[in-house]
Amino acid sequence: MQLPIYLDNQATTPLDPRVTDAMAPFFAECFGNPHSTSHEFGWIAESAVAEAREQIARLIGAKAREIIFTSGATESNNLAIKGVARARREDRDHLVTLRTEHKCVLQSMLDLEAEGFRLDVLDVEPSGLVDLDRLANSITDRTALVSVMAANNEIGVLQPIEDVARICRQNGAILHSDAAQAVGKIPLDVDEIGVDLLSATAHKYYGPKGIGVLYVRAEPRPPLQPLFSGGGQEQGIRPGTLPAPLCVGMGAASDAAGRDLGEEAVRLTGYRNRLWQKLSGGLSDVWLNGDRDRRLPGNLNVGFRGIDGEELILQAKELALSSGSACTSTSIEPSHVLTALGLTPEETAASIRIGLGRFTTDEELDFAGDLLIDAVSKMRKV
Repeated sequence: MQLPIYLDNQATTPLDPRVTDAMAPFFAECFGNPHSTSHEFGWIAESAVAEAREQIARLIGAKAREIIFTSGATESNNLAIKGVARARREDRDHLVTLRTEHKCVLQSMLDLEAEGFRLDVLDVEPSGLVDLDRLANSITDRTALVSVMAANNEIGVLQPIEDVARICRQNGAILHSDAAQAVGKIPLDVDEIGVDLLSATAHKYYGPKGIGVLYVRAEPRPPLQPLFSGGGQEQGIRPGTLPAPLCVGMGAASDAAGRDLGEEAVRLTGYRNRLWQKLSGGLSDVWLNGDRDRRLPGNLNVGFRGIDGEELILQAKELALSSGSACTSTSIEPSHVLTALGLTPEETAASIRIGLGRFTTDEELDFAGDLLIDAVSKMRKV
């Protein structure tokens, strides 16, 4: 067993060796521009990007033409939210989201509110789940877009997106879902779910950083204004030269996830439950943040009464853990997600996020549980 042990798989994941192997040629001999269609170098890159698009589409039950490459989920979220809202401004000027969404979703909504849109940011249940009645009552005939994430990046809670989609369809509102934490980890079929737009990023499921996609339903196609001006790539929605190696990497990660997803989810759910039982059985005054059952297989967000989570992470230096989202790690404010669940500042500060992943082993799991119990016990004595 090699130390430190990586248990922060909601922040990012290591490259799967299958992904590394697939990408390698496109950094060297296959260096062509996928938009250069007059010679073989370009044709090879173009063909590889097309195959990657197919692989990503297959993972989420989409068509290849519905996959738009971006630089990652943050860009995809911005493009979906701002693009739809601005395209529908004349007829619909109302937006709805949840208080527990990723910061880039919330900030995109606030940016639009500053442009004159009306915004409702809804509270969630103490479990972290959306209140469907509250959501339905918030949507009007002026609602342009609803954005609800599939899986929360801090507490791992899985929202009932199918029910949200049904409510949106009944009211003519377009539904976007930030699925960065869900794609490649749980089964997702965009047609079964009923979303109009869905964001994903490769580095959350063992692919490279710097590449993501926005799924845009083909029929009926939501109106979407591009964020950038350029040469018309990606159907004019996201111009710019595509990074062929990264596209290939995301395709390979999608193919690997599709093959392993079922078995991996079962294993990580077992690991998650085993670690929770160990922690809750070995310590008093421990709680789980977020719904116990509707959560990502590898996610545990745990609070320890009387303990400072940041100090615990420092004490358990053999483990790579986090106290919340990597995207807000520079903020000194309490987690907005945990605060939305109704936790006090002290309870929020006492919580840490544990992210189990594809390469977590039994030995590492047992070591982590024992180490956390020992560290918390010692801190409480002090």
